[in-house]
Amino acid sequence: MAVAVIVAAPSGATITRKVSARAGAQSRLYGRATSDTLAHAIYERAAAGVVAIGATTASAGFFGVQTQTRSGSGIVVSAHGLVLTNEHVIDGAQRIMVQFGGPSGPQRLAEVVAADSSSDLALLSLRPAGLHLEPLRFGDSHALAVGDAAFAIGNPFGLEQTMTVGIISALGRTIGSPAGGSISGAIQTDAALNPGSDGGPLLDAEGLVVGLNAQIESAGDGYVGQSSANGIGFAIPSAVVLAYLARYARGARPAG
Repeated sequence: MAVAVIVAAPSGATITRKVSARAGAQSRLYGRATSDTLAHAIYERAAAGVVAIGATTASAGFFGVQTQTRSGSGIVVSAHGLVLTNEHVIDGAQRIMVQFGGPSGPQRLAEVVAADSSSDLALLSLRPAGLHLEPLRFGDSHALAVGDAAFAIGNPFGLEQTMTVGIISALGRTIGSPAGGSISGAIQTDAALNPGSDGGPLLDAEGLVVGLNAQIESAGDGYVGQSSANGIGFAIPSAVVLAYLARYARGARPAG
């Protein structure tokens, strides 16, 4: 697949160049310039479809009601206002705010319309009026190979729309779910994931979503939002995500 890259020339005109996505990704081993061009193109294509999520919980404390806001990421999956994220990002939240386009972008109040702790996936719904929503496209996680380029975009430490770059480190991993079970087929990557990255997309060299970033390897419980990065991250494969979205589209409302 060819990726069109628009570059501003010194004269002010624009030049369109085409680069091979897979060739560009693999060239990161041989030359930085081409891989940088690919990363730029993927970011320009996908960043608008990545949102920042603030999930606020409230609990009674000695000094009255205490509130805490947990940061996470999400991806737009429908122009009608559906956003996908991890279930653990919004679990127990009384108020969920979704922000588009970085720190100065518009915000919308969202509600949970489906949540499944066994697969750690959740769908949020919000009013799309006044927003130009750009749903991300999904790729085939079964087609991945170890060594393929991987790109993550998210909201680590509240730094909206941050991109990190790495490779697919391993496939077919098994990770824990918030329900206490396991999620099979997880993708391992060394693209940096940090607290707040969870719920954001893992993209392939064509800019397609092949996974939903969810966990990192750590001495704690492993969820991205509660640990620090150490070079081993895990994403829920797009095959699992698409099956979840298909159940929702058929009218099933997975919850738990």
